[in-house]
Amino acid sequence: MINTASFILESKTELLSTFRSKGFVIPATLFPCLFYLFFGVVFSHHDSHNYMYINYLIFGMIGSALFSFGVNVALEKQNGWLILKQLSPVSPYQYLLAKCVSATAFSLLVACLMSLLALFSGVSLSLAQWLLVIAIALLGTLPLCMLGLLVGLSVSAKAAPAVVNLVYLPLSLLSGLWLPITLFPEAMQWFAWLLPTFHISQLALSTIDATLGFPVYLHAAVLITQTLALFFVAQIKFKKA
Repeated sequence: MINTASFILESKTELLSTFRSKGFVIPATLFPCLFYLFFGVVFSHHDSHNYMYINYLIFGMIGSALFSFGVNVALEKQNGWLILKQLSPVSPYQYLLAKCVSATAFSLLVACLMSLLALFSGVSLSLAQWLLVIAIALLGTLPLCMLGLLVGLSVSAKAAPAVVNLVYLPLSLLSGLWLPITLFPEAMQWFAWLLPTFHISQLALSTIDATLGFPVYLHAAVLITQTLALFFVAQIKFKKA
C-alpha cells in the first residue's frame, strides 16, 4: 500500500533534489536542445521539420528519464540511502513512483524548451498533434526509467554516467531517432524492433503519418510488453540490491 501523504512528500523531496543539482539540470536540458537546434533545425530540410522535431523530442525526454534513474540510483546505492529505503516501512513502489514523478517533471521541462525552439524553426503541428506527441513521448519514458534503474543498480556511481551514455546514445541512433532506419542495412532495421525507443518513435510519428507502415497497435503491444518485462526485471534487481 502507498500512503498518499508520504508519497507526496517523497515526490517533493525527489523533485527538489533533482532541480537543485545544477550539475545535472543544466547539461540534461541544454544538451538535447542544442542537439536538436544543430541537427534538427540548422541541417534539416524544411519538409522534415515535423519529423525531426518529434524524434529529437523523444531523444531529449527519454534521456532525462534514463539519466535521472541511472545516475541518481547508483549514487544512492553507493551512499547507503537505497538500503535505508529498503529497511524502512515505506513501500519500495513509493520510492520508485516518486522517482518517476521527478523524471516525468524533468522530461516535461525538456519538452517545453524544445517545443519553444520548434515554434521558431518551421514546425507546423496542430495543438492536438503537439499534445499527443508529448503525451506519447512522456509515456515512453517509463521503460527508459526501468532501464535506467537497472543500470543504476548494476554499476557503481562512478561508472554510471559513462554506462548510461553507452546505452542512451546507441539506443537513440539504432532506433532511428537521429537518422531514418531505412538508411541502415536490413539486419539493423529488424534489430530496431528490439528497442523501445523505436516503437516510441513510430507511435509519435503516426500523428503525422510518417511511420514505416506497420500497424500502430503492433508498436503499442511491443512497447507495453517491453515495459512490463523491464519493470519485472528491475523489481527483482531492486529487491536484491
